Amino acid sequence: MRQAIKKNGKIRALLIDDEPFARERLRQLLAGDPDIEIIGECGDGLAAVAMIKERSPDLLFLDIQMPELDGFAVLERVSDGGMPVVIFLTAYDKYALRAFEACALDYLLKPCEEERFAKAVARAKAQLNPAAVESPFASFGNLEPETKYLERIVVKSGGRIYFFRTEEIDWVEAHGNYVRIYFGGAAHLLRESLTAIERRLDPRRFIRIHRSTIVNVERIKELHPMFHGQYTVVLRSGAEITLSRRYRRKLEAVIGRTL
Repeated sequence: MRQAIKKNGKIRALLIDDEPFARERLRQLLAGDPDIEIIGECGDGLAAVAMIKERSPDLLFLDIQMPELDGFAVLERVSDGGMPVVIFLTAYDKYALRAFEACALDYLLKPCEEERFAKAVARAKAQLNPAAVESPFASFGNLEPETKYLERIVVKSGGRIYFFRTEEIDWVEAHGNYVRIYFGGAAHLLRESLTAIERRLDPRRFIRIHRSTIVNVERIKELHPMFHGQYTVVLRSGAEITLSRRYRRKLEAVIGRTL
């Protein structure tokens, strides 16, 4: 995901849909929003990849079925860079699971009702600009902002699709361009960077304790001092991970005491 939007800055959005009418509808829905700037639009997958790489948007409104490349293939082609927040818009509900696997923020069915669209945009704003969460979303009337943190994750592993709540996670480990999520005594790969998923997890529960590790504080059983200010973190599952000196203060702030 891109870096959070600077205070008072605008969210830079791309509209990607092969139907001109659908893009026009998006422009109408966003026309009165002072927080979003439309920086481009296109109607096929190859053009979308080029535009995303060239313009580095913060937010994508992305169709799934398009010429050249579908929406999922577009995301695969740009996954080596910072991923924007993605809101899928499609006429088909059969892609919902795959969309959540791709870590989309939301999945809207066409024709999308204005209120439902407004909620999706409010969630995008909350994720991209946390400082704005406490402010009213003026362009959408009196809508209350929804939580900006993940409550559920869907992962595909071993031919199965697993649904679990984030509170069930023990810890998360960087693994190249993926992360390993440990829960229920097993590990599952998710195509997302550690930094990106860290932004989507509740910081009151999930803390970075190492450059490659995030832990669910509720799953910590013991801390064992090591050397040079490091600790071995023993989880209730029996797993042992390392708390580095660099990240120690983050854990201290959450547990309310100095180590």
